[in-house]
Amino acid sequence: MMRPLTLADDIFWVGGIDFESRDFHGYSRSPLGTTYNAYLIKDRKNALFDTVKESHGPGLLESLSRILPPEQVDYIVVNHLELDHSGSLPLLMEACRPEALLCSPQGEKFLVGHFGRRDWPVRVVSAGDTLSLGRRNVRFLEARMLHWPDSMFSYIPEEKLLITNDAFGQNIASTARFADEADPSLLRGALSEYYHNIILPYSPQVLKILDQIAAQGIAVNILAPDHGLIFRTPEDVAATLAAYRDFALQRPQKRALIIYDTMWRSTESLAHALYRGLAAGGVDTAVMHLKQNHHSAVMSELAHCGLLAVGSPTHNNTILPSTAGVLTYLKGLRPKNKIGAAFGSFGWSGESPKILGEFLSGMGMALPEPPFSCRLVPTASVLASCEALGASLATALDKHCRDFADSPPER
Repeated sequence: MMRPLTLADDIFWVGGIDFESRDFHGYSRSPLGTTYNAYLIKDRKNALFDTVKESHGPGLLESLSRILPPEQVDYIVVNHLELDHSGSLPLLMEACRPEALLCSPQGEKFLVGHFGRRDWPVRVVSAGDTLSLGRRNVRFLEARMLHWPDSMFSYIPEEKLLITNDAFGQNIASTARFADEADPSLLRGALSEYYHNIILPYSPQVLKILDQIAAQGIAVNILAPDHGLIFRTPEDVAATLAAYRDFALQRPQKRALIIYDTMWRSTESLAHALYRGLAAGGVDTAVMHLKQNHHSAVMSELAHCGLLAVGSPTHNNTILPSTAGVLTYLKGLRPKNKIGAAFGSFGWSGESPKILGEFLSGMGMALPEPPFSCRLVPTASVLASCEALGASLATALDKHCRDFADSPPER
């Protein structure tokens, strides 16, 4: 259990820290652990914003009890019903017995679906609705599909505090609670990894809400996500909002990622030859063996690349399962504005490069060069041809980045 932490006068962090977390939501990862942030505002009416994972519920209740008796909580605001934010809700509802549980219209449906409770005092709020706490007010902003249909933000204008649930989150478990207490490069990496494995498919919605915040003149002094560190300095708030806009625009960068799996190292040899050609063409290139890298680590690297090259040998007339799994994961995240390349070795049938090329095309990636294949072990001349392919791809990537900068797609 962590002690509550003061964010501002009568505003507290009462969340939990999960140092043991490594598997995040069953599909991504949290190599640095994570937190489940919840916030309490004391006023004439006391409000708790979000809860925590079920396993951390008793700790939240104890933190809350250090500030006020739980039964004095008048409102519980549920910005998002995913279970790492609502799993302890039954415990808190029983202990607090609040006047109202506030959620979005979709949130009401998820409440019933998760907990089967129709006797809780649910009050549905929509975008623009307000809630008076006394000296402070809460204004609700729609954040639909950031990253669930029920998601919303809570804004407290008197404190310029924006509680954003999963948006702007990072998987970091540490004694630091604030971004200005952390290593900036570690924080930026965690912010990017979280965005590109959780939020990326909803980048149009990110741009929409960032525009909404700007258009409505919503000033933010404290940016409070429900995972990771809290942003409390003008520099950190501005940098984080700008980072999200940058992530959402998905501008291609002159960097390449080569991912592959291999059986007898022939496809691996092609991957290394392709790397040499790209590097000779002036492209910073990462190479990742899919048996040694988690698919979310692949996505985190791809976030900074304008070219994805994928290799697999042919196995049973198709690609290796590891390659298929990673490509399926990447496709679901819907990365944009990238070009692709496909390669692989084979013994007799040779379907894998064509299958890879079709998969990349299906993800919206143009292939500047046809899929590259070789039978059995690549000879010196084959490797030289693969290096030449890498050099050609370097030229294509440079053109792709310049073309995008000159004529970015309309939003």
